[in-house]
Amino acid sequence: MRIIPAIDLKDGKCVRLFKGDFDKTTEYSNDPVAVGRRFSDLAVNDLHIVDLDGARSGEQANRSIVAAIAADSGLDIQLGGGIRDRESLETWLANGVTRCVIGSLAVTEPECVKQWVSEFGTDSIVFALDVRIAATGEPMLATHGWTEDSGVSLWECIDGYAEAGIEHVLCTDVSRDGAMAGPNFELYGAVLERYPQLQLQASGGVRSIGDLQKLRAQGVPAAITGRALLDGKITAAEVSSFRPSA
Repeated sequence: MRIIPAIDLKDGKCVRLFKGDFDKTTEYSNDPVAVGRRFSDLAVNDLHIVDLDGARSGEQANRSIVAAIAADSGLDIQLGGGIRDRESLETWLANGVTRCVIGSLAVTEPECVKQWVSEFGTDSIVFALDVRIAATGEPMLATHGWTEDSGVSLWECIDGYAEAGIEHVLCTDVSRDGAMAGPNFELYGAVLERYPQLQLQASGGVRSIGDLQKLRAQGVPAAITGRALLDGKITAAEVSSFRPSA
């Protein structure tokens, strides 16, 4: 299983949100490039970057910082936040980003996204599918920076891309993100049971190397962790020891 460190950008700084709430922000560094360099020293190959300002407004104000992190870190970058047109997608893929993360548009504009998958390939696009668990237990998708409920279930969305092709899915339980409450193991088990071919990325709630070990035991291909690394709850030594048995 791959461990993927995460950097969230807001106002040019590295931050973390609590459950996706922009009013509950913890600032970690005013030098995100240095954070990316720190993560590049870990035993990892990938780095997940979210432009929170872009996710909220569609304007990628942190563009220069993303480019600097990509150039400096040497890691495979997957970038999300504000990528809402073909031009942005093409530009980033041509300028140091390995995969572009498509969130709300995957739910609201599926025909457009299917065209992008056909043109750029399934390995170039990560579907960011953010869920809230309904009272019925159904995972329902939240969009637009988690501010809107789509009325579409996780299963409906993935099934809708079956013919077009869908390879990488980054699935976040919104209630767990930044809360250090532990991943939603039940959700990820259900996803893998339904779609064993997916390159699933578990996101939200990772507290320790133990959580990552449990996700790996479930068969999850990759897991994203931000706050636990930034807070030192997961150490460089633990990441290094995790990799050989992956």
